[in-house]
Amino acid sequence: MFKCQGGRVKLHYCLTVLSGLVESLFFTGVVFGWASLVFVLKVDGYFAGYCTNVTREEDNAVYIDCSGQDEHFSWIMSVASISNTIIRFPIGYIFDRCGTAVARLIALSLYTTGTLLITLSNTETSVLLYPAIACLGIAGSTLYITNVQVGNLFNCYRSTIITIYNGAYDSSAVVFLIIKLLHEKGVSLYACFLFLTLCSIILLLRTFFLMPRGHIPYPLPETYTYGVSCPGRRRGKRGKEENNEEEIKELDVKRNKKNKTAEASALHLLKPPHEPKQEEASFRSCVLSWLFLWHLVWVVITLLCQFLFLSNVNSMLTRLSNNDQTLVSHYTNAFALTQLCGVLIAPINGLILDRHKRRPLTQGKTKREEDLHSTPLALFLSSLQCFFFCVCFTCPVLPLQYLTFILQVVNSSFFYGGHQAFLCIAFPMCHFGKLSGMVMTLSTLVLLLQFPIQHVIQHQLHGDPLYINVGVTLVSLLTFIHPVHVSLYCKKLAKQRKTEQEGNDQESAKC
Repeated sequence: MFKCQGGRVKLHYCLTVLSGLVESLFFTGVVFGWASLVFVLKVDGYFAGYCTNVTREEDNAVYIDCSGQDEHFSWIMSVASISNTIIRFPIGYIFDRCGTAVARLIALSLYTTGTLLITLSNTETSVLLYPAIACLGIAGSTLYITNVQVGNLFNCYRSTIITIYNGAYDSSAVVFLIIKLLHEKGVSLYACFLFLTLCSIILLLRTFFLMPRGHIPYPLPETYTYGVSCPGRRRGKRGKEENNEEEIKELDVKRNKKNKTAEASALHLLKPPHEPKQEEASFRSCVLSWLFLWHLVWVVITLLCQFLFLSNVNSMLTRLSNNDQTLVSHYTNAFALTQLCGVLIAPINGLILDRHKRRPLTQGKTKREEDLHSTPLALFLSSLQCFFFCVCFTCPVLPLQYLTFILQVVNSSFFYGGHQAFLCIAFPMCHFGKLSGMVMTLSTLVLLLQFPIQHVIQHQLHGDPLYINVGVTLVSLLTFIHPVHVSLYCKKLAKQRKTEQEGNDQESAKC
């Protein structure tokens, strides 16, 4: 990394990257460990009032039916995922408009609210889990969005850092596993979440000392600085920040002039032909491009597969183990430990995306085109993982779920990192927050299907989601369209560049 920055890497940059990794690992994606927390909540009697005694008709045996309790826990995860996607566009707009500090302070407020609600909840106020988990999900994704830009500090490893953070985002599910293990040792849920509430102070300190008030630009100016300085250096710091802004604007103007032609032909805009061409891609033109629309389809389908599994994993394990709680606890721990490996798997996708960075640019080829050319392979691998993941969780075989857990973690690691990296590569960074939020907000329309799907599984299919899972597996095949489209798009860009070069050569020959 030092070589990529010309030997001028600052300790400040390294601290930002490392602290961001710790933050992503322990605070951003804790809701992905929902299966571990559900086990604890069941032991403590949350929603236990929905368990009823039922007499089996075959042998008149009486058993406890907790399908109503399982339905509530599934709904909590569904509400959290949908709330997260709905709020992402406003959060992305605030991030682009107001900067990193404002977005992180909102995230900290939501995180503290979520942990406090769980701290104060009990069996009589189980309903508090709905807003609590939603707040934790929104806070975590907002913190993750603000950390994506940290990759701009190291150009040669930009996508790798983004995917490492994504892996840590997935692996933070281990927080709820730790709570589960502590709970088995006698530590109360109240004490665990009170500690997490106090940990928000760490996030606050990082916001002011190791993160910018605005944004980290790309490409990075050599004199770029950020964070709170000592009182005696405040005036000099403010002057540096003003110089940073001026330098960033100058770089943006030069880059826009240089890549104006390439960017205009790069997006297949769905707009009437009479509209005038714009010098730079606007937010509207990005949203209406085929690149964005197929990416949206790719994201929506993958998210639906992921959230349907996460919402039903505990009830699925309970059904496949014939309500053997010892087996359920064992498989839940195995799933959580597998999720911890996400931070090790995610950088593979980053290396795939950054594999061209050490090669010189082809003559006439823009940096955006070069970066975009590396994305089809990563997108295809994510789609392939999603399909096999769906096939595995569709098969009602308990030992096979070990493979399902592995594929879920691998797919999630590739998906989230690839999603954010693709938005950074394919579209201007000034629209990153809004585009990322727009994708998630539009995903809500499909994710709302979780509620009728959960109802059908519990009441029409008697808790057996086999037919639903088969349908989801078939739908997952649509994700392969996106990498194919991006590959064809890159070939078209290369053909246009070749035609332009031949035209220029002919003009030079005439002269």
